[in-house]
Order: sequence, then structure tokens, then C-alpha cells
Amino acid sequence: MPWAPAGALVVGDEQLVELQRLVRAPKTPQKVVLRARIVLAAAAGRSNNAIATELGVSRPTVILWRERMARHGLEGILADATRPGRRKALPPEVVARIVAATLDTKPAGGTHWSIREMAAAQHVSPAAVQRIWKAHGLKPHLVERFKLSADPHFEEKLRDIVGLYLKPPDCALVLCVDEKTQIQAIDRTHPVLPLRPGLPERVSHDYARHGTTSLYAALNVLSGQVIGRCLPRHTHAEFLAFLRLIDRSTPKRFDLHLVVDNSSTHSTPAVKDWLAAHPRFVLHFTPTSSSWLNLVERWFAELSRRRIKRGTFCSVPELIGAIEEHIAVNNAHPKPFEWHASADLILGKIGRCKEALGAEH
Repeated sequence: MPWAPAGALVVGDEQLVELQRLVRAPKTPQKVVLRARIVLAAAAGRSNNAIATELGVSRPTVILWRERMARHGLEGILADATRPGRRKALPPEVVARIVAATLDTKPAGGTHWSIREMAAAQHVSPAAVQRIWKAHGLKPHLVERFKLSADPHFEEKLRDIVGLYLKPPDCALVLCVDEKTQIQAIDRTHPVLPLRPGLPERVSHDYARHGTTSLYAALNVLSGQVIGRCLPRHTHAEFLAFLRLIDRSTPKRFDLHLVVDNSSTHSTPAVKDWLAAHPRFVLHFTPTSSSWLNLVERWFAELSRRRIKRGTFCSVPELIGAIEEHIAVNNAHPKPFEWHASADLILGKIGRCKEALGAEH
């Protein structure tokens, strides 16, 4: 149902003169000029819609200043209405109670509190809970995972590898070596819909698998360059083949310190015999459950994020080609990962974690 047209606003002659003066005066604030123009147009009998269109404001704005003029006169448009003050802060005991409930309790039938659940339980507004959680750094919706190594030689291995990163040996290269196994050549069942303004790139949920490959990679800690090769399997034979590739790809004058994990393929008799015949190779084993100590894992994450995760591959050779292209681009503009944490700093964090768990050191 259309609005009934508003009648002309009743304004006295003296008020009209003052309104016109306000519009013409060069030092009148622009917000007051706009309000005066609305009132003058309303006094001339213009409809609310016409005034709104002419002055580029909304219809509710026109109605607001008509009503303020009718109710308070010129003072109604010259001064802004008082606004409510800052909301009263919650008592400290209420804040403490909400923080304690967040840390020490769980909602019925749930694993963690939501803002609305906590607000209902504590009889406060959701906005109040949100402010309290933000002020105290509480994020019940998030969870992080950790794993503590049970390696009895953890500290010894940690200090050995961190020492290689922070103070590598003279006349030697430090290479972080590992395998990224079972990389799948995945093709989407429908063509990828490209990026558009307002729309992200879209891919079908279902996909077809076309086989897998395993990538052997050695990251030069100093330069950031990578030696890589894709192989169909990941046994000690493939590891030996990759060691030979490293031997051919690095200057003979340098000793090679390789950071590797505890995979059984790295310590078979055949591997040990080969290493004994090539004394410039020295293997440094990471502690168990500590793959984060091997910097090549960080490079694998970049490979997955930038080339594999959103890629579509119709065959294993196409997947291998994409990986080799990524390695070539990396080596053309290498950027090494910098290690800053000392062994003592890491051990201190682990100690505090064990203390929080109530575990023995």
C-alpha cells in the first residue's frame, strides 16, 4: 500500500529567514545545511520521496528532520540529539565467573562452549561474552594438535640437527632429505570453473585417480635449491638411487650432511655399505615423531599448496612434469628457509608442555 503524501511542514516566517541564512552562510556546517534544505523543501510542500531524491538522502532521513523541526524548532536541526552513553561494564566477579566457566567446564552434550551457550548459561549478552573472550585470549572453538617424541635420545638428536642449521660445518653442505610418498594424480570429473569477480575458482567435489608417484627431495639449507626425483616406489633401492643422484649433483670438494628421518629404508645393510664407501656422506637422524625438524617438510608443504592441491592431472607423467616444473622454478629463484630457534628454546617449550600435562621430564 503506497504511503500517503506528507503535508507541507508548518514553519514560521522568522524560522524560514533563519533557515535560508543557514543555507547561504559559508561557515554553516554541511550537515546543518543539508537539514535546513530538507526543512525548506518540506515547508514548500515537496513530498518526502521528492526531497530524498533531490538531495540524495533516504526517505527516513527526510522524515527524521521534518519531525525534529516540528517538535523542537530550529534547535532540533542545529544540535544533534543526545546519544546513549557507554554501556555499563560487567562487574569483575561476573567476568571472572565467565572466564572460569570457559576454562574449567563444558556445556551439557558438547565438547566446548559457544558464545550463545555461554551467554545463556551466565545470563549476559552474547556480545559481552565475545568481548570477555577476546580480552582474555580465549578461543574455545579452536583446537591445536601436538605430539611428544618418545625417543630416548631426543635431546642429543635435536641439538645435533639444530646445530647444523644454526652453525653448519665448514667445507660442507647441509641437505634435508625425505620422501613425499603416494602423491596422487587426481583429475576432476568436470572442468574447473575459473576465477570470476565475486566468485572463487570452483572444482567438482568428486574426482578420478590416475596413479601415484613418490618424490625424493634434498633441500640445500644454505641456498634453498632442491635436488628432486620422482620414482614409482620408496624402498631402499630408490633411496640408494637418490643418494647417487645427490653425489653426482654436488661438488666433490664438499662433505654432505644429510638430515633424514628414521624410515627403515635409510638404514638397510645396502645403504650402510654404500655410505661406508662414500665417507663424505654423513646422516643425521631426526628424533622419532619429529618430522618438523626436517626443513624439507616445509618445502613439501609449499609444493602441495602451490602446485599439487589445486592441480588436475590426467596421468602420472603429467603429475611428474608439474612437480619437475615446480622444482625448476624454485631453483631459478631459490629462497632458503631460515631457522632461528635454538635447542634450548625448543627444549624449554617441550618442558613446559610436559609440565602442563603432568608428565615426567
